[in-house]
Amino acid sequence: MADTFKVMAFGAHPDDCEIKASGIASKWVNDGHEVCFCSVTNGQSGHHTLKPEEAAAERLIEARVSAEKIGVKSLVLGEPDGYLMPSLEARAKVITAIREFKPDLILTHRPNDYHPDHRYTSQLVQDAAYTVQVPNIVPEAAPLDHNPVIAYFSDNFQKPHPFVADVIIQVDDAKEHILDVLMEHKSQFFGWLPHIAQYEIPVPDSDDERREWLWNYVEERFTNTTERFADLVKQRYGNKEVKYTEAFEGCEYGSPLDQEQIERFFGAY
Repeated sequence: MADTFKVMAFGAHPDDCEIKASGIASKWVNDGHEVCFCSVTNGQSGHHTLKPEEAAAERLIEARVSAEKIGVKSLVLGEPDGYLMPSLEARAKVITAIREFKPDLILTHRPNDYHPDHRYTSQLVQDAAYTVQVPNIVPEAAPLDHNPVIAYFSDNFQKPHPFVADVIIQVDDAKEHILDVLMEHKSQFFGWLPHIAQYEIPVPDSDDERREWLWNYVEERFTNTTERFADLVKQRYGNKEVKYTEAFEGCEYGSPLDQEQIERFFGAY
């Protein structure tokens, strides 16, 4: 491939990147690009029956196995779940991770997300922008020779300003890959989330039933994006039937997500 590139997605927790970008990630990997899903925290607080150390150990395995399903790399930085702060120490970890992987494109949360860990992950990525090129900051890790493009995952939050899609990608053909990935995060989708969100329909026992049950709960995330940005979908895909999409918004702190970069990273899809 003439122009292969590297994409690094930063989520606050193991499963954040997976729910936001597994569709496009599976397409990138299939076309020979490199993708890394990085969780800034260890996920220790994301369970109601497991002790923190048990939950962290379980989620580390889930992150690794789910990543293998679509061929992306998995990295967990290990900050404590629920206690993340945009500290200098955490920033150094993010800078080091970026420098070691050398991404051309970075994906992450927006800074006005509901969860403090999500917000501070976004802050840490933004704070790492530009500084990843500065040799005297975290000098033990070799600096990059470029400032990666940074883009935000989609969300539904309206204040102080709503998510605005700069690019939208059809993932109808990636549905099964998305499910392959999410099914491996058993502690979350079949344990913690049904508990904390008080789902009305109980989790079934068999994998086949769980797969169908899980899609019933996550499908709206993908159809909602399609409906919200119908004009952009129409502009990109014309009269083609599109049901499920993932969308991304450029962050001003990285290199610009201009039309040339949109074409580079998303034009084939």
